[in-house]
Amino acid sequence: MHLAYPAVLAALLFCTGLYGVLARRNTILVLMSVELMLNAVNLNLVAFDVWLRDTLHSGQALTLFTIAVAAAEIGIGLAIVLAVHRNRGTSDVDRLRDTAETHDAEALPDDTDDATDGARATADQATAPAGKAQKAEATA
Repeated sequence: MHLAYPAVLAALLFCTGLYGVLARRNTILVLMSVELMLNAVNLNLVAFDVWLRDTLHSGQALTLFTIAVAAAEIGIGLAIVLAVHRNRGTSDVDRLRDTAETHDAEALPDDTDDATDGARATADQATAPAGKAQKAEATA
């Protein structure tokens, strides 16, 4: 068997996965791209194992280990994505850069006049300490 055919196919798969990781914004598609990259590595491991005619078949053993790690990674990754989507309402990677919890609302201002915005900001500042105190009492 020629080693060039699976090596070129693995390189194409890996490059496609790398493009998916760098260009996608959806977290699920990023995880799928990582899986594609891991499958390219698995293809290389098996191809080199066959080409070198290893008696221990260490390439195939490493491939099985990689498949097990990939399955665990997908399970944990999907659980994290679902938890983040429930809390934040989006799974967009660009919007998830700031993962710290904030107590202030991050909503965009409405298209109302400036007088009501100023009054609302003053009211929000006045009630913010009371809201934090109530939250602390509820968690205690």
